[in-house]
Amino acid sequence: MERVTWFFLVYLICCTAARCLTITTQTKLNITTDGSALLALKARITSDPQNIIFTNWSTITPVCNWVGVICGAHNHRVTELNISYFGLVGTIPPELGNLSLLVDLDIQNNSFQGTLPQELAHLCRLKFINLGNNKFMGVIPSWFGSLYKLQGFRLFGNQFVGSIPATIFNLSALQIFNLRYNQLSDIPNEIGTLNQLEKLLVQNNALKGPIPMGVFNISSLTTASFYGNNLNGRIPDNICQHLPNIQYLSLVYNQFDGPLPSKLWQCKQLLLLDLGSNKFSGRIPKYIGNLTQIKMIWLDTNNLTGTVPYEFGYLPNLEKLLLSENNLNGHIPSSIFNMSTITLLDLCFNQLSGSLPAIIGLTLPNLEALSVGANHLSGVIPKSISNASELRHLSLGANSFSGFIPSTLCLLTNLEFLELVGINLTIDTSTPEVNILSCLANLRNLRFLALESNPLHSMLPISFSNFSTSLEYLYLAKCSLRGNIPSDIGNLSSLIKLSLDENQLSGPIPISMGRLHNLQGLYIYDNTLQGYIPDELCQLEHLSDLILGGNQLSGSVPSCLGNLTASLRDLSLWSNLLNSTIPSTLWGLTNILEIDLSFNSVIGPLSSGVGNLKVAINIDVSYNQLSGSIPSSIGSLLNLVNLSLAHNNLEGPIPSSFATCSSLELLDLSQNSLSGVIPKSLEALSYLKYLNLSFNILQGEIPTGGPFKNFPAESFVSNRGLCGASHFQLPPCKTKTSIFIWKYAIPGILSAMLLATSIFWILMFRRKKNANAAAHTILTPQVLWRRVSYQELQSATNGFNESNLLGTGGFGSVYKGTLSDGIDVAIKVFNLELEGAFTSFEVECKVLSNVRHRNLVKVISCCSQIDFKGLVLNYMPNGSLEKWLYSQNSSLNIMQRLDIMIDVASALEYLHHGYEVAIVHCDLKPSNILLDDDMVAHVADFGIARLLGEGDSMTQTMTLATIGYIAPEYGMEGIVTKRGDVYSFGIVVMETFTRRKPTDEIFVKDMRLSQWVANFLVADAIVEVVDATLLGTNEDHDFMSKRECLSSIMRLAVACSAESPEERINMQDAVATLKRIKIKFTKDAVAGGLVSNRRPVS
Repeated sequence: MERVTWFFLVYLICCTAARCLTITTQTKLNITTDGSALLALKARITSDPQNIIFTNWSTITPVCNWVGVICGAHNHRVTELNISYFGLVGTIPPELGNLSLLVDLDIQNNSFQGTLPQELAHLCRLKFINLGNNKFMGVIPSWFGSLYKLQGFRLFGNQFVGSIPATIFNLSALQIFNLRYNQLSDIPNEIGTLNQLEKLLVQNNALKGPIPMGVFNISSLTTASFYGNNLNGRIPDNICQHLPNIQYLSLVYNQFDGPLPSKLWQCKQLLLLDLGSNKFSGRIPKYIGNLTQIKMIWLDTNNLTGTVPYEFGYLPNLEKLLLSENNLNGHIPSSIFNMSTITLLDLCFNQLSGSLPAIIGLTLPNLEALSVGANHLSGVIPKSISNASELRHLSLGANSFSGFIPSTLCLLTNLEFLELVGINLTIDTSTPEVNILSCLANLRNLRFLALESNPLHSMLPISFSNFSTSLEYLYLAKCSLRGNIPSDIGNLSSLIKLSLDENQLSGPIPISMGRLHNLQGLYIYDNTLQGYIPDELCQLEHLSDLILGGNQLSGSVPSCLGNLTASLRDLSLWSNLLNSTIPSTLWGLTNILEIDLSFNSVIGPLSSGVGNLKVAINIDVSYNQLSGSIPSSIGSLLNLVNLSLAHNNLEGPIPSSFATCSSLELLDLSQNSLSGVIPKSLEALSYLKYLNLSFNILQGEIPTGGPFKNFPAESFVSNRGLCGASHFQLPPCKTKTSIFIWKYAIPGILSAMLLATSIFWILMFRRKKNANAAAHTILTPQVLWRRVSYQELQSATNGFNESNLLGTGGFGSVYKGTLSDGIDVAIKVFNLELEGAFTSFEVECKVLSNVRHRNLVKVISCCSQIDFKGLVLNYMPNGSLEKWLYSQNSSLNIMQRLDIMIDVASALEYLHHGYEVAIVHCDLKPSNILLDDDMVAHVADFGIARLLGEGDSMTQTMTLATIGYIAPEYGMEGIVTKRGDVYSFGIVVMETFTRRKPTDEIFVKDMRLSQWVANFLVADAIVEVVDATLLGTNEDHDFMSKRECLSSIMRLAVACSAESPEERINMQDAVATLKRIKIKFTKDAVAGGLVSNRRPVS
């Protein structure tokens, strides 16, 4: 086999050399043709921001004098072309292949795009090629394998996809192979033939599976970087025997598992070992101490156990050691604290015990970062730490240290980050002249200071406001601080977060806080502050959280807080002495998430303006003196989770509009004077977990449906007029109409009532008949609903085995399973530990169980237990549209892509217009479009879908949709409408026919996929943006019909993705337009034999 490969390689080289000779002879290449080739490149450049190429490359000047061009001393031909870092935009012309003596081509850090012309294969003398950080796309051309002199091959930072062509591994002289930051999915095992390769850089791609064994045959390799992929498996125990020269090995951010290689110590030349953020387990081998040359070791964020090897101390050159976020135990070996070369030591989030050595600062003089937080360390913090004068980062929190905060910390003049949270330290009162807070103020580089949960028992010194203006984060909560907040605290002009909560601070809130213009969070709750809330706080235009509760603040709520509408998210003023009305300006805080004014003396009515707080989650105005009725506008707060109006003087009925607060989980209206009946419509509040209507004057029957069946009797006590079921401990309701009324009713009124009732039932019968007919037409299920137990699902998936895993999403995982009757299904299992997973299950189960359409994924069953939620869905054997767009083993032609888009549009049309309640999907993207056996598309994943009800829109606070596909109004304002789905559909259409994701690196600053397509559409240059595999060439007889079809499709996509929702078309028009495009394209294409069946060749 090796002999055959050798002869093939010789044959390839001979053929290439002959071709190069032929080209040179036939075209008589010279400096003139070199100049023509470069001018052809200039003509393809559409943007030259530094105006270098446009002004310098001119026929007036000799070619060899052009910027970026170097010619040979003897032949006066172009041998080097270096136009890197010019910011050029354009494409590469085939004429560039005429630079037959070119040795070095460097065009990195520009924005060249498109595919690489095959004529570059003529550059037979090329030794170095650098196309890094451009926008090239498609597969890596196989003709690179004919450039047999290549030593440096750099295509990093582009958009290449698929597998690396095996022909490249015939380049026996190759030394540098840099393909990092692409979308490559596979490395062939033939890579092992590159016996001179020194650097292999393939990080941040889409590589999967184990590392090809061929890699471990490249004994010349010095650098191997695979980080940021999806590689898995185990690392061979004898890796160092095969890679004896390896110096840099980086496998971080993958899925490798198993133990660390026990013979890793044999990699004698290793300088950097980065195995962090994987799934390695077991102990750290003690032989690691034999890596005497190593400088950096990262083993963080794995599942490593056991103790930290003493042998780490044998590494004389080690500078950085990261072992954080494992399950290591035992003492930190003393040998580590004797490593004078160490600059970074990170052992946090383990189970380490013991203490820090008293002379730590003397033995680690070069230490810049020490992080041992979240362990079980005890003892005192050594005073000698101050001798580590280079220290910039110190994190010791969440341990069991005792004693004092050493004042010697104030000698660390380079310190930028100090975290001592929750370790029960105090201030040394034996030296009152040295206040730790005063001396820390002398650290001019300090940006982060956290001393939370330490009993300092101190006042905030006057010098506290002398902290450096570089201080950004200050956390002093639960420190037993007393006295006033220094009046000059406004001098800390860089503060972003200030936490002084849960102390014993008194006095007023300093008005100088109005100068903290970068402040985003102010937390001074649970103190004893007095006085007014200063209006100066309204000048903090970036303020997001204003938490002043639990003090003794008096006066009014500043009306100027309404000016912070762009930033304020949380306003908490609970438990103070405020006694004004609620300013009407607060109802203009349209981005507010939480308002808590409870336990004050706020008076006046609750304004109907409360309905403007569309994204609010929590509103609590309980324990005040509010009067009047509850405004019905509260019903427009669709995102509201908690509402408490308890202990006020409210009267009148409970608004039935509460029923539209569909997210409500807690409702407390107790201790008021509310009257009337409990609206039966409240049964629709399916998420309501707590209800308290006690101590009012309500009457009538308590509803029994929906959440009411779970509420205790205590929810309704002290309402004398209520009646209901026995478990409410109330008298039963009367079920017969009073005989008196029947006996003395006026016959005329009775006749009128009977007539009206007859007419009503006739109309209702007709309406129901029509509705049933429509339901029979649209909603007849094609797959029968069936009951499936958890045990059957577990059996169907082999215990939810990883081999059955189809994919993971925002709220859980999807497995393939086979039910007992042999039916293949997809089983979506929700991760109930994730916030929102329960709601997602409820929504998806509700939507999919009630809608039926050929292009919607069908639910077979919903399995719901206390600790398990799952959906059983039709299995789609052809996977997702995303897989077909970006897999090199699959392809879709124009007609197949058009059919899929018609399927998706039909599904959305049904959701928006064909069902009794409009449903908005909210997260349409290629991965949520699944394909069945016949390549028919089915829209899936309704986990964040929304039912609009009677309105045309709704607002939600948490935007869970996917960046790039989300409509602007949804992402910025949380507004959910049907036209948001239309926008997403337009983006999906563009991606389907351009094969560019909306998050592509080409789309920077204000440029988006929709704008990019629109620009080329206006310029009648749609061929520049669509997937090149769809069009062919100008000479093809069907080129024009394809171009016209694709232009029509893109015009539709642009119409769907207009910036303004009002300018977008609806899905009914979209479906009709797509069908017209298909009919025309079919007529144009039939004669040329273009139209194929739906099933592509994979």
